Amino acid sequence: MDDTTLEDITAIADPVERAHAAGLAMAAQQDLVAGLARLRREAVAEARASGVRQEAIARRLGVTPGRVSQMRPAGAREAVDGPAGPPRGPRVVVRRALPTEPAVRGSASLFMTEADRQGIRAGRRMLYVGPEPASGHVAAALRVEPGTEVLARRKLLLADDVPVRIATSFFRLDLFGGTPIAAPDFVRPSLQAGIEALGHRFGHAEEHLVARPPAGAEAGTLQLDPGEWVVQVLRAGYGDDGTPVHTLETICAASRHVFPIAQVTGADEF
Repeated sequence: MDDTTLEDITAIADPVERAHAAGLAMAAQQDLVAGLARLRREAVAEARASGVRQEAIARRLGVTPGRVSQMRPAGAREAVDGPAGPPRGPRVVVRRALPTEPAVRGSASLFMTEADRQGIRAGRRMLYVGPEPASGHVAAALRVEPGTEVLARRKLLLADDVPVRIATSFFRLDLFGGTPIAAPDFVRPSLQAGIEALGHRFGHAEEHLVARPPAGAEAGTLQLDPGEWVVQVLRAGYGDDGTPVHTLETICAASRHVFPIAQVTGADEF
């Protein structure tokens, strides 16, 4: 975003309109970042195809050779210096239990706990925190009209430095606007604790799983190959009084996941 655009948004008098404009600009920046990542992958592939070795590229970019090996255009097999080896499978495979075990759901980070149990090096990066219009399925879960502004907390989850999920928590602004849940960066000590601190107690949850082609910037953000699908897991959590509290939409790279299904016993949490 250039300074003029930032100044224009800052000058908007109405705070809600200012927040809306900032959210739209941040979403546009996410698309820009995804596009730049694609251009970088294509440029690295072009350099390697011309004979520049992986180690030399890594030195120029200031990254490790292993990171360069992950920079490949969608649809291209990962190049190697030297004779071609046998076809490789998915770069990483992680497990996403359905439904989530309560002890994992209540931990500081569901994904970090899952990954640690699987011996995978986990990482996460916050992509966006702010208002955005609710899509149809999110609106239904939060019991608002489609297009209603809701609070979104979107992060990218990585396993061994490979992007595997885009996880977005959605909250109603009339319940969570202006609270610590709306603050940027991660909620400490956990999102679950932050929800409970505001007086909400878990009642029940519903999870819906849908397999579909990627939409919007999902393919670029997750570095998906052409034709690769995603699995969308939507978990709607409700308070003990029936209030729609937390809707979590997780977009999983289909080829990098397995989904164990088990009967969960014991107390559940948002």
